Amino acid sequence: MDLSAINPVLFIAGFFVAATPLIFAAIGELVVEKTGVLNLGVEGMMITGAICGFAVAVETESPLLGFAAAALGGALLSTLFAFLTQVMLANQVASGLALTLFGLGFSALLGQSYAGMKPPRLEDVDFGPLGDIPVIGPVFFSHDIIVYLGLGIVIAVWAVLKFSRAGLILRAVGENHDAAHALGFKVKRVRALAIMFGGACAGVGGAYISLIRVPQWTEGMTAGIGWIALALVVFASWRAFRVLLGAYLFGGLVQLQLNLQGAGVAIPVEYLAMSPYVITIVVLVFLSRSRSAAPGSLGRIFHASS
Repeated sequence: MDLSAINPVLFIAGFFVAATPLIFAAIGELVVEKTGVLNLGVEGMMITGAICGFAVAVETESPLLGFAAAALGGALLSTLFAFLTQVMLANQVASGLALTLFGLGFSALLGQSYAGMKPPRLEDVDFGPLGDIPVIGPVFFSHDIIVYLGLGIVIAVWAVLKFSRAGLILRAVGENHDAAHALGFKVKRVRALAIMFGGACAGVGGAYISLIRVPQWTEGMTAGIGWIALALVVFASWRAFRVLLGAYLFGGLVQLQLNLQGAGVAIPVEYLAMSPYVITIVVLVFLSRSRSAAPGSLGRIFHASS
């Protein structure tokens, strides 16, 4: 065991990368749940985005087109959930679980011909002299554009929810969909758009895993990140910046267990691999607030005639 082999600068920089898929998935689900919809299909949308992004990036040699395709793939899959829950008034929990199972199976089918391939590399953003600053440069100014886009989306979601009329309408729909409907707001339209946004974010998060984090296609490679994202939204009390903090907690734990494996720590690899999930879940259980922080209409079916 040689803990001196762990470079603290690279470790800190690495957990920004490890947290990025979770940031996208969780912030998208936060917006969905703010409208009163509970979508348990995050894992399915992420894995669909992972294969859509990987396939398009390999075929076009453009990682950015791959991420665009991943967003589109996740959004399209989410429209199936929107149709089931908003048009057919199906149970949200059952529909979300079905979406995850469908996404896992569909991605496995699409990905059969891409096993073993390597995607094109997405270059890091060039910050010029800022990237050469000792410690600060490698930690904060040595990442690809998607890392910074994730931070930007968190800030944008916070600002929209807190200060804009669109955010007020979205929160009103989530708190009391009957009152929002009585005021003339299009509840189903608002929820459908939020669901598609959440699907697009989940798709980008999945593509980040297949294109950047683990640059290859492997069946089931999201490995439960979608479920962690669902738990993270609860831990964050449906607040955007707490989502960011929770994602960095998970990313740091993932990076730590990888570094410990590389340092030859005398702990079975299986225990190290599962530790980020176990520790994150334990922290979420102890730090999450009561359900009273949840949107009032969360998980409830809206009947326009009521």
